[in-house]
Amino acid sequence: MPHPIICFGQQPCGFFPKRFLYAKIITARRLQAEIGGEIVFFFHDSDHDPRETLTVLTERHSGREHALNLQFANKIQKQFSPSYAKRVVSDWQVKMTRQLPNYVHSDFAKIFAAIESTNIADFCLQMYQRMSLLDAIRVERSSDPEFRKRAGRVDDYFVDVTWRGETVRARCRDQKLLLHKGGDKFIELPWGEFDRTQISPTRDTRLRWMQSVICCTHYVHGAGERQYLTEAEAPEIKYVPRAEISEADKAYIGK
Repeated sequence: MPHPIICFGQQPCGFFPKRFLYAKIITARRLQAEIGGEIVFFFHDSDHDPRETLTVLTERHSGREHALNLQFANKIQKQFSPSYAKRVVSDWQVKMTRQLPNYVHSDFAKIFAAIESTNIADFCLQMYQRMSLLDAIRVERSSDPEFRKRAGRVDDYFVDVTWRGETVRARCRDQKLLLHKGGDKFIELPWGEFDRTQISPTRDTRLRWMQSVICCTHYVHGAGERQYLTEAEAPEIKYVPRAEISEADKAYIGK
């Protein structure tokens, strides 16, 4: 049997991670305790959907839930920039730091206040690391140019290009670069040359693109992933469902 490589993947999923990510982590650790090997976090920071970083916290005294998000620098970044290119607005961090004691333990509020990052992907990743969730876990990022160079070719992908002074993630389709505005509306960008360091996969090609580099033996997946994972594309992987967890879409804050 090959050396076990236990992988789980996730976009930045809140400035405090969603509980379903925590469930993936503990599932991977339990599996590692059984079979050994190493754990790899495929951090898909090329994703651009601003809804992914929505963070649901519960007010400690009233029990009311609040859906909070990072503040985006402008509309182009919010809609079209990949997470690694969405800039952190410093005023947002200052204001959120004042609010956090209403929602989380003071230790986590201090961690949040101490994060220094210029982009949303780094901000989220540093939070997860400083919360000790990723101790002894190797992180591979989909935005990493070296990762992209090593990845196999796929026929359905996005391309990171510059538009109106911002890095945006455009869908490549029929020799066109397209930004999806919603429904059947798209913005077509000028076509230009690009290389593999600008390419990231779509949802349907992400598994084989990731696997071409990580070569995992086990993959811990969530309930949503199960609906689109095509196992036949990577039959060498053993697919493991994450542990069940209550309030999966709420933020994990240490309990």
